[in-house]
Amino acid sequence: MCQLLGMNANTPTDVTFSFTGFAERAGHTADHVDGWGIAFFEGKGLRHFVDHQRAVDSPVAELIRRYPIKSRNVIAHIRKATQGRVALENCHPFVRELWGRYWVFAHNGDLKDFRPRLHAGFHPVGSTDSEHVFCWIMQELAKSHAGVPSVAELTLTLRELAAQIAPRGTFNFLLSNGEALWAHATTHLCSIERRHPFATAQLSDEDLSLDFATCTTPTDRVAVIATAPLTSNETWSAFAPGELRVFVDGQRLKQQHDDIAAALEMPGGADIEFEPPRVDIRIPPADFT
Repeated sequence: MCQLLGMNANTPTDVTFSFTGFAERAGHTADHVDGWGIAFFEGKGLRHFVDHQRAVDSPVAELIRRYPIKSRNVIAHIRKATQGRVALENCHPFVRELWGRYWVFAHNGDLKDFRPRLHAGFHPVGSTDSEHVFCWIMQELAKSHAGVPSVAELTLTLRELAAQIAPRGTFNFLLSNGEALWAHATTHLCSIERRHPFATAQLSDEDLSLDFATCTTPTDRVAVIATAPLTSNETWSAFAPGELRVFVDGQRLKQQHDDIAAALEMPGGADIEFEPPRVDIRIPPADFT
């Protein structure tokens, strides 16, 4: 299957270090060789690069390694195809517009016979299950909210939608609108949060280390999400099956239902506490027609 990489930060940050190790899994340390892609948010704008070549050879990937584009939200993907041919239109991440903002989505997994009906303005260009489910999520978000919702409201809706999709197969995904980054796991996903005092990290897939203290300030916060840990000397937090995490300004929001519900009473739903704990919410199955 594919592999995912996401970054969420409180200040524009380059992802060169993490991407360098991540790209090694596209032909050197693993066999995710059926294309790759990366998307960087910059304000309301978006830089989006995809290539059907493997990331270790792609000249576009070499550009990313050498040119440190800075962003607060990044999603990257290396593909090992299960559905859809190896082609540019099937490379993640996928991009759509909703409520005047770009949305970026990447999926790791295989959703067998999952083709819910699409009847709004979102339709796939390629032939993957991943792009189809992304279009359905965008459709359902648009149906569920009359106006632009807060991060708290979106989190509740996405938790419900993910619970409906996950029983259909493996559904690990990253999703961002440039304001927050949502990550959901059914099998393998983990995250780490870096903050002051920063230390030196050693990549697992490349003989490369970086002392983050030399390129950060005491107020910087960065969260990194990956299918498998990218470094060998840091402690990564594994997701539980069915867990949805949301990251804002470089740290993880609480997943407790009461905290999110209380946030909906606040103007803009913005003043949400940070850090775990988590509760599971049971959602009744939905009609996919």
